[in-house]
Amino acid sequence: MPKGESLRLSRKPGVSAYRKLVPRKRATIVYQFALSGLWINKGRNSLFCVSSVALTFHSQDNSARRKSAIFLALKPFQGVFVDRPSVDDYFGDWKQREALVQEMIPVIGRLFSKRDVGVFIYGRPLHNRSVTFIMKSHRFVRQIERNEMSEFESHPVLMALAKLDIWQAQIDLGKLTVAYMDQLEAKGDAAQNVDDFVRSELADIDGVQRDPNSKSQDVVLYGFGRIGRLMARLLIERTSSGEVMRLKAIVVRPGGEGDLQKRASLFSADSVHGAFQGTLRVDEENNSLIANGNELKVIYANSPEEIDYTKYGINDALIIDNTGMWRDEEGLSRHLKAKGASKVLLTAPGKGNIKNIVYGINDHIMKADDKILTAASCTTNAIAPVLKVINDKFGIDHGHVETVHAYTNDQNLIDNYHKGSRRGRSAALNMVLTETGAAKAVVKAIPELEGKLTGNAIRVPIPNVSMAVMNLSLATETTKEELNEFLRDIALHSNLQDQISLTESEDAVSSDFVGTREAGIVDSHATIVNGNHCVLYLWYDNEFGYCCQVGRMVYKMAGVNYQQYPIEE
Repeated sequence: MPKGESLRLSRKPGVSAYRKLVPRKRATIVYQFALSGLWINKGRNSLFCVSSVALTFHSQDNSARRKSAIFLALKPFQGVFVDRPSVDDYFGDWKQREALVQEMIPVIGRLFSKRDVGVFIYGRPLHNRSVTFIMKSHRFVRQIERNEMSEFESHPVLMALAKLDIWQAQIDLGKLTVAYMDQLEAKGDAAQNVDDFVRSELADIDGVQRDPNSKSQDVVLYGFGRIGRLMARLLIERTSSGEVMRLKAIVVRPGGEGDLQKRASLFSADSVHGAFQGTLRVDEENNSLIANGNELKVIYANSPEEIDYTKYGINDALIIDNTGMWRDEEGLSRHLKAKGASKVLLTAPGKGNIKNIVYGINDHIMKADDKILTAASCTTNAIAPVLKVINDKFGIDHGHVETVHAYTNDQNLIDNYHKGSRRGRSAALNMVLTETGAAKAVVKAIPELEGKLTGNAIRVPIPNVSMAVMNLSLATETTKEELNEFLRDIALHSNLQDQISLTESEDAVSSDFVGTREAGIVDSHATIVNGNHCVLYLWYDNEFGYCCQVGRMVYKMAGVNYQQYPIEE
C-alpha cells in the first residue's frame, strides 16, 4: 500500500474496531481484515456499515485492484452512508483511539480484579488508569520504540488475551502487540490471525493456575511520612484480590486530638503527587483508615517491641520501617521482638553487615530466610543500574557522580540550627552543598566498582525530582549515538526496564518526571561523549520512583512470583 494510504476503521458505540497501520518501509505485505459490525471509510468523508466481511489485499496491489477487492467484499452487504471526519482529521482519529481505550479499561479492570492479571505497556501498569494515561503510554512506545503501535493495534490483542484462561500473571500488552505486528510484516500470507497468535505466544501460561506465593503476605508500615504515605498508595494500588499481599496497618507515635483525621488528610492530598486516586474514609470507632475498601489499622506506639500485631489479626508481617530511626542490625531487630512480625525492610541505607539491595542489580543475593534488609537510598537506586550496564558494556576506569537533589524534610525551611554542615540554611532559598554516600554505596551492589567512584551532592530549592550527573572515563571508546542507542535498548528490551528509562524530549525539565516509576531516566539529548569520556544526565523521582523500587523488594521478600510475558533476559 503506498505511503499515506490506509484502510481506516471507525467506531460506533459498542462496536469493536481495528486498523492495520501502514509500515514505513515499502514491502509486499498481505493485509487481512476480519470486519464485524464496523463502519469503514469509503472515500474521504463517508462510512459504510457492514455486518461481517473478510478482506485481503497486498501492499503493492495497485489502486484499481484494491478498490475492486473492497467493492467485491462489500457487495453482498447493505448499509447507510453517513458524514464522518476525513482520514486526515487528527481530532477524529484521536476520538476513535479514545473510544477504543474506553473499551479496553473495563477488560483490564476485570483481568486485574477477578484473575489477578496485571496488564502493562512496556512496564507501565494499566489497571486503575485513566484514558489519557493509557493513550500517552501508547505514544511513549511510538516515540521510544520507533514503531507505529497504537490503540488500533493493542485493542484486538487485548480482546484476544481476555479470551484465554490466564490467572495470576503479568502481561506486557505493548510487547505482545509489537510482536504481533512484527509477525504480520514478516510472514505475509502465512501470518497468524490475532487470536491464534496471542494463544500461541501465551501457550505456556494459558490454563495454568499457579498461586504466585504460598500464602498472603501481611504488610505493616512503621512510620507514615513522605515515603510511608507513598508506599501506602502503591501497595493499595497493587491490591487485586488481596490473596497475594495486603497492607494491614500503619504504626505512628501517639498524637493528640484529631490525629487520625490529619493523617488521613495528608494521605489523600499531596502537594507534589496530587490526590490519592481512590476513596478514603476515617473509621474513628475502630481507629482505621479505609482506602479503596482496604482497612488500615492505625496503631499508636512509642517503640517497635511493645506492639502485638496479632491483636489486630496480623501475622508473620513484613514491617517496612520508613522512619530511618534505626539503621543497624541491633536497632532494626527491635521490630522482630514484636508479636506477629517476621521480617523488616528499611527504606534507607543500612549500616554494618546488613544487605543493601538495589532491586534489579543485586537482589539475587536476597535469601528466603533473610530477616532484615535495606533498600539503600533513592540516589543509589537511580545510579546503580546505569553504572552497572555501562560498566558491563564499556568498562568504567573511574568517575564522579554529582547529585543535584531536591530538598528533604531533614533540612530547615528557614535558617536555623542544624547539626549538619550547611543544612541549617534555608532549603527554600539556597543551593546547599552537602555530602552523599551514594557513590560509595553503589559498591555494595556493584563490587567491581570498588575505588573507582567519587560523589557529592547539591540540595536545590525544589520539593521533588533530582538529577545525577555521571562523569565517567570508560575503558573503551564510544559515540553519543552508540551510547544512547545502547541505553535505549536496555530501557525497552531488558530485565532492567523497571530501573532504567530514557527520554528523547529536548525540553524535559524536572517536574516532567514527578510520579515516574523507573529508578532513573536517562536524558539522551544531554549525553556528552568524547572518545572514552562520557557525561550522562539521569533524572529520578527521589520519592515515588524510589518507592517503586522498595515495592519490588517487598514482593520479592514476600516470595511473590507471577507468571510473566515476555521473560526478558
